[in-house]
Amino acid sequence: MTQKTDNWLQTAIARINADYQRSADTHLIPLPIPHLQTAGIDLYLKDESTHPTGSLKHRLARSLFLYALCNGWIHQGTTVVEASSGSTAVSEAYFARLLDLPFVAVMASTTSKEKIALIEFYGGRCLLVNDPSQVYAVAQAEADRTDGHYMDQFTYAERATDWRGNNNIAQSIFEQMRSERHPIPQWIVTAAGTGGTSATIGRFIRLQRYDTHLCVPDPAGSVFLEFYRSRNAALTGSGSRIEGIGRPRVEPSFVPSLVDRMEEVSNLRSVAAMRELSTLLGRRVGPSTGTNFAVMLELAHEMRACGQRGSIVSLLCDAGERYAQTYHDATWVVQQFGDCTVEQTHIRSLLGR
Repeated sequence: MTQKTDNWLQTAIARINADYQRSADTHLIPLPIPHLQTAGIDLYLKDESTHPTGSLKHRLARSLFLYALCNGWIHQGTTVVEASSGSTAVSEAYFARLLDLPFVAVMASTTSKEKIALIEFYGGRCLLVNDPSQVYAVAQAEADRTDGHYMDQFTYAERATDWRGNNNIAQSIFEQMRSERHPIPQWIVTAAGTGGTSATIGRFIRLQRYDTHLCVPDPAGSVFLEFYRSRNAALTGSGSRIEGIGRPRVEPSFVPSLVDRMEEVSNLRSVAAMRELSTLLGRRVGPSTGTNFAVMLELAHEMRACGQRGSIVSLLCDAGERYAQTYHDATWVVQQFGDCTVEQTHIRSLLGR
């Protein structure tokens, strides 16, 4: 390693650490659902939309960049390439710009225009493919073509984050819950895209010996639930229609042994829960947050039926403004999925409306 390269590496890591110090932790929001609160059941959302790049994936992108830098995979001028459903690419484009590195995002052509615009705002370039299962191969080919580095979030997400602590998302949740009436959650609910977040939370729960269960909702079309049941890593599927979560193949970062329970959530239920949660909060959330919320409500009502008291925590993954022309457009939803009326009625009943 030359002195010039060594200086660049030190500067790059210092820039990322400085960016981290400028960012406050994300808020933990209590959800006002009176009939559940009266029954002794409290629901919370950790609002990851307040990160500088607007989503949970900001944490992952920071960890992936530090991991790649410290492993010697990224150098001055390296083109960084990622396969993504959008949010990780937005966050990685932000960090690539911070380090003055070229960035290319390989995504399905159905990725929301709002996400594409954000990637380009941060100086990234988007390669869109019609077949989502091809994003991996196209990303690797682009990295080879540019003599760059394929970040490969789906392989490295579960190992790039320090799951033992160091202000990871799990440690933050438990610290923020300390003053609540049920400080140790009965359930933490987080859908999986790479599987990195569920792995971090699951490992941290075990390390700290908390009596907390981890539930992973899985959208229709994803293979994670079937993999959880069968442990067949060769499974493939059609892929999720809920942007950001679920996958058409088993990803290396999804660790099923860390998960206590999985639930499949239909597209219509995800969208219905997204809409009702947006109304409850007074601001739009994204569809993956709707998936999380649908399962939170089901778990809460199971607890209520059994006479259990406690708390349930999940993630507000990103803001709904990224989906204004898709999941928050009623015409688009009907064309893509059908009528949400029945599912919205179900969600409203769980909310006591």
